[in-house]
Amino acid sequence: MSVSVTVTSSVGPFLSRSRWRPTTALRSSKVSVEQTISLTKLKQECATPLPLLQHVADTMSSEMRAGLSSEDGPGLPMIPTYVHTLPTGNENGLFYALDLGGTNFRVLRVQLGGNHDRLVSTQFQQVSIPHDLMSATSLELFDFIALGLAKFVAKEDGKFHFPPGRKRDIGFTFSFPVKQTSIDSGILIKWTKGFAVSGTVGRDVVVCLNEAMERQGLDMRVSALVNDTVGTLAGAEYYDNDVKVAVILGTGTNACYVEQISSIPKLQGHVSSSGKMIISTEWGAFSKGLPLTVFDREMDASSINPGQQLDTVGS
Repeated sequence: MSVSVTVTSSVGPFLSRSRWRPTTALRSSKVSVEQTISLTKLKQECATPLPLLQHVADTMSSEMRAGLSSEDGPGLPMIPTYVHTLPTGNENGLFYALDLGGTNFRVLRVQLGGNHDRLVSTQFQQVSIPHDLMSATSLELFDFIALGLAKFVAKEDGKFHFPPGRKRDIGFTFSFPVKQTSIDSGILIKWTKGFAVSGTVGRDVVVCLNEAMERQGLDMRVSALVNDTVGTLAGAEYYDNDVKVAVILGTGTNACYVEQISSIPKLQGHVSSSGKMIISTEWGAFSKGLPLTVFDREMDASSINPGQQLDTVGS
C-alpha cells in the first residue's frame, strides 16, 4: 500500500528575505543510494494496484466456491453453522452467553422483553486468560472458564427474572474452527490465535464446557454453539433484518454470511425450514495469491500455523 503525503511549508517568505543557506547537517541528512533502493523496493512490495486486488478477490471467490463443494478438498473451510434462522426481535426471557475467542473470555446475561421492550437489562464481565492456560490442557482451560462463569451467575440480581425449576440455557460463542453437525455440537478442527491447548482437537467443545460446568455445580446447558462472527450477525439482525453479512477484525479475522442451501453441494440432502444456512468462511486461513513482503514472510514463519493465516498478514 502506498501513501502519498503533501506538506505545505509556511517558511517560504522568510527564506526569500533572509540570507539562510543549507547547512552541512541538513545536507548530510540526504537519503543514501542504498536507502533509496530499499525504500523503493519496500514501496513496490507494499503496493496494491487494482489488478492485484482484483486477482486476490477472484482467488478468494474461487476458494469459497471450492469450500462449499467439498468438505476436505482445496479451498476455504466454508463451515456450515447449522444456524438456519436469525433473531426477529420478538424473543423474550433471560439468556446467558459465553464468548471465548481470544486472550480473554466474556460472560453475559440479558433480559429480553420481546418486540415492544427488546433489551430490558444486561450485565457482562470480561476475564483475562492467563498466558500459560493458552497452552495448558483442555481440562485446565475449561475449568478456569467454568469457574469464572459460576462466579458471574452467583451475582444474578433482582433485575433478571428466571422461571423456577428451569435449567438455564447458555449460548457458547467459540471463535475457532470447528466442524459442526448440529446447532449444539462442534468438533474442534484446530486452535488458532496463539492457542495450543492439548486434548481438545478432535473433541466436542460443547461437551468440554458442559462437563466443566457440571464440575462447578452449574445447572446450565449449552443450547447453541456459534463463533463470534455468527454472533455478530445475529446481534445485528436483531435490530436490522437487512443485515446478511458480518466481519470480525480482532485477534483474528473472519466473515460469515447467509447462503442458500441449494448453493452448498457438500450439504446435499440437508433439509432446512428456511432454505438457508449461515456459512462461516474462516477466511483467516486464506493465503493463496496474497502479496507478501519480507516482513510478512518472517512473521508467518514464526506463527503457529505458517502459510495459513490471513490473520497474520492482515495484522
